[in-house]
Amino acid sequence: MRLVVADDTMLTREGIARLLQDAGHDVVGQAEDGDDLVARTRVARPDAVVVDIRMPPTHTDEGLVAAQRIRAEQPGTGVLVLSQYIEPSYALRLIEERPEGVGYLLKERVSDVAVLTDALRRIRDDETVIDPAIVSRLMNRRRHLDPLQELSPREHEVLGLVAEGLSNKAIGMRLFITERTVEAHVTRVFQKLGLADHADAHRRVLVVLTYLRAHPDALRQP
Repeated sequence: MRLVVADDTMLTREGIARLLQDAGHDVVGQAEDGDDLVARTRVARPDAVVVDIRMPPTHTDEGLVAAQRIRAEQPGTGVLVLSQYIEPSYALRLIEERPEGVGYLLKERVSDVAVLTDALRRIRDDETVIDPAIVSRLMNRRRHLDPLQELSPREHEVLGLVAEGLSNKAIGMRLFITERTVEAHVTRVFQKLGLADHADAHRRVLVVLTYLRAHPDALRQP
């Protein structure tokens, strides 16, 4: 893949670029802030960009804003956002408009080149990639009369993998069960949670993450 890497710390930026190049990717540009990233993306027309969320000048969400601008200007460009912190709200901001071809990983994952390249492969294939730590944080929030307690251990496991962006086929391979069995589990999960299922895996991700974040006390008694 042709990639542009953005991070305001030169050593981090160069390190990510080297990992990607060693994995066979073509790093066609490097940027040190959001505006620089957008400008370089307009010129280089990469397959995807890899960008830190916290960029100058305020080090809050400039990287995310730049990613959203790129998605608006170049819809075919994939986006992999990196964050040092578990920030579910930022993940939802990234995927809520167009969840396909985007990913959100914690920066600590970058050192594992297999995880990084797998995320980019899935983004290239228009899938959605959400860091397992974010999914775990959302699913383990304390809830009074937690609707997730209605799920069996296997259904709970399947729900988490759906939220990470895995397709039914990928979930089946991960759990060593058939794709048809996964489909049955997903159907029951969505029925128990009162959610509308979607044929597109990336739309299911958005539905599940939105539900988990919006219902910390989904069945709280008055």
